[in-house]
Amino acid sequence: MTVSLDNAVIARLAKAGEKFEILVDPVKAHEFRKGKDVKIDDILAYPGVFHDARKADRIQDSVTQKIFGTTDAKRIAEKILRDGEIQLTTEQRRKMVEDKKTQIANMIARNAVNPQTNAPHPQQRIINAMNEANVHIDPFEPAQDQVDAAVKAIKTLLPIKIEVVAIELRIPAQYAGKASSVIRGMTTVKKDSWDGDGSYSCIIELPSGLAAEMLQRLNKITEGRIESKELKQAF
Repeated sequence: MTVSLDNAVIARLAKAGEKFEILVDPVKAHEFRKGKDVKIDDILAYPGVFHDARKADRIQDSVTQKIFGTTDAKRIAEKILRDGEIQLTTEQRRKMVEDKKTQIANMIARNAVNPQTNAPHPQQRIINAMNEANVHIDPFEPAQDQVDAAVKAIKTLLPIKIEVVAIELRIPAQYAGKASSVIRGMTTVKKDSWDGDGSYSCIIELPSGLAAEMLQRLNKITEGRIESKELKQAF
């Protein structure tokens, strides 16, 4: 198991007059519920089913066999995760929200500037603006998916713009499949094509702060054989 018990939360299901609890990673459990391909071993903090997880009160196999038709903790955990509820204490939710807020602010700080000075805003300034604007943070959603809403909310408090760079890429055939997956996961592909020799060419747009990170990953995948050319910078 890779989940720390200190960071685990309770997932609970009431069924046939019994209460079933497991200890799980809250983010990975939420991803599983949304249909993402997450292994149960990466979700569970402990491979057991409890009446009361905090008291380590284990449920007897005869009970799980009667109600679930199995004693396999992983199969039962899947049922609990799909049909039950994930419990978070107030402190756990607060910490998750604060951690996600910091991730969002870091992304904004890396990719945005003050248009009056063309200098980046410090991360703490962005966090302060998010707090003042009462930006809603979903602790379970990826940080990158919440950046646009956060920027829109704090624009009334901070002069801010996101720098976007356009880059033309060409990737040799033997690396094209893996590299194209990375590209689509990190950027907006404006135009692409597969050449006759199997190589992959594309024009992408992404925040300038992510460009170096993406090119570093692609250079590692292609053993430094990627061709790249910056086309323009837009705001």
